[in-house]
Amino acid sequence: MTGIVARICTEMRSGSRLDARSVRHYGWILAGLNLLSLAFLLATSRGGVDRFGHILGTDFLSFWAAGKMLIAGAAPYDAAAHVAVQSAVFDAPGGYPAFFYPPLFLIFCLPLGLAPYFVSIAAWLAITGAAYVAALRVWLKELDFRLSLPLWLAAFSPVFLTITHGQTSFLSAALLGAGLFLVPRKPVIAGLMLGLATFKPQFGLLIPVALLLTGSWRTIAAAVFSAAMLALVNTVLFGPEVWADWHALTSKAQDATASGEIGFAKMITVFAGARLIGLSDGVAFALQAIASITVIAAIAWASWRRGWSDALAALVLAGAALATPFALDYDLLLLGFPLLWIAATGFRDFERWGCALAFVAPIIARPLAMQVGVPIMPFVLALILAFLLKCVPPRAA
Repeated sequence: MTGIVARICTEMRSGSRLDARSVRHYGWILAGLNLLSLAFLLATSRGGVDRFGHILGTDFLSFWAAGKMLIAGAAPYDAAAHVAVQSAVFDAPGGYPAFFYPPLFLIFCLPLGLAPYFVSIAAWLAITGAAYVAALRVWLKELDFRLSLPLWLAAFSPVFLTITHGQTSFLSAALLGAGLFLVPRKPVIAGLMLGLATFKPQFGLLIPVALLLTGSWRTIAAAVFSAAMLALVNTVLFGPEVWADWHALTSKAQDATASGEIGFAKMITVFAGARLIGLSDGVAFALQAIASITVIAAIAWASWRRGWSDALAALVLAGAALATPFALDYDLLLLGFPLLWIAATGFRDFERWGCALAFVAPIIARPLAMQVGVPIMPFVLALILAFLLKCVPPRAA
């Protein structure tokens, strides 16, 4: 019996059963499930509405409506007017997606309203998806890691979730993933990309800590310039009042998050997990604060007197969803970069199984949370963060 247990522990530590051939086989299974799900969704839709009564792309309707309003000179943060624009295209019995993005995102929405809804969403997903693929290729090329990228994309369920929701995750993951990786290689370009990524500010909490403590001053300057120019362009084009309008709407966004209107089962944060299991708002926010402070401390420790490294870029991306109270399962596209880095640099003890779990978890996280009320993603993200912390280079003398 002792020998069996020892053998199991050895196999778990080395992950010998997850060799390249097995991983490819499992990858094809996951890819098949994702592609079949997407095909089923499209085949069973009628007039662009799926069998559940939702328009294809669901969340994209909000961005497209904002673009239509900007072209017409209307206020995008007027909730009633925003709903009216959406209802003209689709009669949603369960309500419409709100528009809570900051004014930094308006310039991205503007061209979306130039085309009909389905043409616009197809172009949006194609362009932002290509940007995400380009960011992955940057990592693969610099790490000299060979991978079947089409298989990876087809098997990684956050890709499927982003497509079916018509979300912004391809764009945000591309900017953050490529930007953080390019810090030591092309610091100005990296900063420009990170500045553009501020349209999703909840994922930027860790970036200033890492940049400041590694002394990445050129990247910091470029990021500040890029974000400032993004704010200026939006202000000039759409008027300074959009900032006040957005600020007035932020309380509704906070209420929607705290009340579960968005859906705790869809979210992947510590806060959402605590609320899902029945804890109060106060306790959930306290747990989230502890998690956020812990992740920030980890990033600070990994940055201080070490200089920028690819391991630090992977660490910041893995910790982004743990450090914020608001992130959804399609935002797990960010996790693709840390998983690639771990695979490219060689698996250490237990990392094969841990990475396999992190790759598969987004498929089951939402159903498990909805049906059983068990949140798993905060624990999975913490596991990957722990793996990466072991790989941080030693401090400079």
